[in-house]
Amino acid sequence: MTDQSTGKAIEFDRASVRFGQFQAVQPTDLRIEPGEFFSILGPSGCGKTTLLRLLSGFLDPTAGDVRIGGQSMVGIDPSIRPTALIFQNLALFPLMPIWENVAFGLEMRGWSRARRRDRAYELLATVALSDHAEKMPAQLSGGQKQRVAIARALAVEPSVLLLDEPLSALDLKLRQHMRAELKQIQARTGITFVYITHDQGEALTMSDRVAVMNRGRIMQVGSPDDIYDRPANAFVATFVGETNALAGKLASTAEGLALMETPLGGFRAANPKGLRAGDEAILFLRPEKLRLLAPGEATENHIPARVLRRDMEGAWSTLVVEAGGQELKLHLAHDGREAPPSGEIALGFSATEAMILPKGEMSDD
Repeated sequence: MTDQSTGKAIEFDRASVRFGQFQAVQPTDLRIEPGEFFSILGPSGCGKTTLLRLLSGFLDPTAGDVRIGGQSMVGIDPSIRPTALIFQNLALFPLMPIWENVAFGLEMRGWSRARRRDRAYELLATVALSDHAEKMPAQLSGGQKQRVAIARALAVEPSVLLLDEPLSALDLKLRQHMRAELKQIQARTGITFVYITHDQGEALTMSDRVAVMNRGRIMQVGSPDDIYDRPANAFVATFVGETNALAGKLASTAEGLALMETPLGGFRAANPKGLRAGDEAILFLRPEKLRLLAPGEATENHIPARVLRRDMEGAWSTLVVEAGGQELKLHLAHDGREAPPSGEIALGFSATEAMILPKGEMSDD
């Protein structure tokens, strides 16, 4: 890759988008670092693809600015932006061999056939497809076609590669394989990747940082660990990963913890937002943090429950239980050492492994 292909920073400066009376994107401030793998995660209609269109040039902000490498992109035609875009629909040319598909953008720039061919072969080596250069698209698997689309995008030496749900049409195993491939390609090229997805597994697996969106707003930006372990609000807590949610009211607070009264009883948990006694709130508890207690075992937070069913997930099982009229889930390792529990059981969790957050909109997804 040339120096041109070094990833550039992206800045949204109070950028917003309105279609008539509909506010698709609220005023947004966001910086994506050069060479970062950055994912924008959210449900359908949240505004994430609109942000991508602002970057690609198919849309200008209604207000505010969008900059790439410090230069405003407002009014800059897509064809001369330092970006390349990969859609879910890969749109390979079916009657062109693979190397010509990769080199198509270079033909538009006036490169000679021999020079285009050499460059296409270099890029196909980057995506481990050198042996397929003379094949036609119909002869490739879904994952191979995906890599051709990546090579074609890299051919124009972008500083920023924009990916709009590119793996959604692939089956599970191929998606998992392509996640690793994309991360490796991004690391090798140093290009800034902006990845749009509604799939939290993709975002958490590949990204340096993730922005979670809802209703045109960025709800939280952070590392995958931050987003999963330290959600900023009820929406992020319920959209990213599975969680148990218990509504209630704070009874007391002390040293970063709070005692919260719920229909299932009083529970102690972390209070990262500094809520006060009397505040209505929601306690969030990941299924992997909820433990099955041995008979007579004491724990800080204790929940009597009744087993409803066990869902086999492969490496673990999800135990669905009923407690005080509410369903809860916990994960159990599928190691064959113990028979799955049934009937009446007791569950427990540590105060530091659960989190109390203000009441707010929760995800339905």
